[in-house]
Amino acid sequence: MVLMHQVGVVWAGMGHALLWLRWAAIAALFVYAGIRRSLTTWIFVCMVAGAEIGNDAPGLALNLRVLSLVFLRLIKTIIAPLLFATLVSGIAGHADLKRVGRMGVKAIVYFEVITTFALVIGLSAIHLSQAGAGIHLTGTAAGEALPTQKLTLVDTILHVFPENIAKSVAEGQVLQVVVFAVFFGIALAMVREERRKPLLAVVESLAETMFKFTNIVMLFAPIGAGAALAYTVASTGLGVLGNLARLLATLYAALAIFVLGVLLPVALMARVPLRRFLKAVAEPVTIAFATANSEAALPIAMEKMEALGVPRQVVAFVMPTGYSFNLDGSTLYLALASIFVAQAAGVHLSLGQQLLLMLTLMLTSKGVAGVSRASLVILLGTVSAFGLPTEPVFILLGIDQLMDMGRTGVNVLGNCLATVVVARWEGERQGQGQRQGQRQRQGQRQRQGQRQRQGQRQRQGQRQGQRQRQGQRQGQRQVQGQRQVQGQRQGQGQKTHVSPMKPRAGRGAPETSRASGTFFG
Repeated sequence: MVLMHQVGVVWAGMGHALLWLRWAAIAALFVYAGIRRSLTTWIFVCMVAGAEIGNDAPGLALNLRVLSLVFLRLIKTIIAPLLFATLVSGIAGHADLKRVGRMGVKAIVYFEVITTFALVIGLSAIHLSQAGAGIHLTGTAAGEALPTQKLTLVDTILHVFPENIAKSVAEGQVLQVVVFAVFFGIALAMVREERRKPLLAVVESLAETMFKFTNIVMLFAPIGAGAALAYTVASTGLGVLGNLARLLATLYAALAIFVLGVLLPVALMARVPLRRFLKAVAEPVTIAFATANSEAALPIAMEKMEALGVPRQVVAFVMPTGYSFNLDGSTLYLALASIFVAQAAGVHLSLGQQLLLMLTLMLTSKGVAGVSRASLVILLGTVSAFGLPTEPVFILLGIDQLMDMGRTGVNVLGNCLATVVVARWEGERQGQGQRQGQRQRQGQRQRQGQRQRQGQRQRQGQRQGQRQRQGQRQGQRQVQGQRQVQGQRQGQGQKTHVSPMKPRAGRGAPETSRASGTFFG
């Protein structure tokens, strides 16, 4: 007994020592964050501190949830005005409806192809791990109930279009806000320019203001992210065993395969600068992972993509549209979780039923990014529509927060990549047009240069001809002048030589004769 007591005392002492060692390491991380002064570093350090608080003081951590909820509320106030302003300014600012339509087709095709890959990977991963096999349920886990939602194709289509924009904004219906903003932007683009400019200036000012508002709210992000992770660790713990641990590992392995096997090759094929891209997405993905809420990362993700060099009109259209049509992580999770429910219930689904289930999930998963536990609600409604028991869904509540963190991070990462890829496609198309225009301008400059050189040569020849003619005329004048001078000199010489020989009439003639005779005699 004494030995056991001594061992207990030693073990307790080691536990206290490890506790102090962990907090000393966290303090060192806080010092490092203070030196770096980077928001991403502060978010990471606060997440580590939050996880430690959740593990060491779960009672305190549960009370810290109010801080994360305050952060989420502030973020949600940004979503609707930011989406509306950026979409309307992006569409009406250029008034190029053909380009918007072309961009929309490219984005939708990309979204559906990538989402299909996510469904296939999730379906394959759960079949390989068999995480739901061997579960024997005795009732509803934890006694927690979720509202059953039987979704139909008609309800899904109607849910896309808003009946009252104020109601859509109040309820946080992102897809309905996007649809309203797209139609509003198209209508504004069709207005005459003198009528369009004032309202467009107001919308662009609203977008700039909301980005500044986002920067202010993001200063609270480290506290909100740390409090959210503290609550997650305190409420669910990290010691999940058995089937839930296998399901959790299966999800994160499938997400890693999707990122490395699908998103990375797409980025390489699109020639995305990976180092700059990863640096840009680090902060929004971290926020999405910590808060398990895609909307919390949307404003900063849009700002980072624009800072990366993606045109604002592409960011404003592709990013919010992707939040409704390109939820890669949520789609993968729904495929994995639906088969988990079937395995836990001991129900065998044929290949046709599984394909129909995947198609249903592809349609019903649109626009669930900003709704708390929306994926779980969609899953419950889908399995109910297929006649599967709902009891296995409730056991996912214990690890839903941990799973939601991973799938939300991949949602944001996939949407950021989609924005860059579509911008690349648009840039290549514009680059081809620019190169053709450059070649045309170069040809025009060459032809103009040739005409200028020909004109210069002609003018030079004319000037040379003029100089030659002037030289000829000057030479002729000089020759004529010389001849005249010579003629004058000869005339003067002849007068000087002949005058003494001529006898003069009248007085003095004999004297001249005598003198002449005397001179010569």
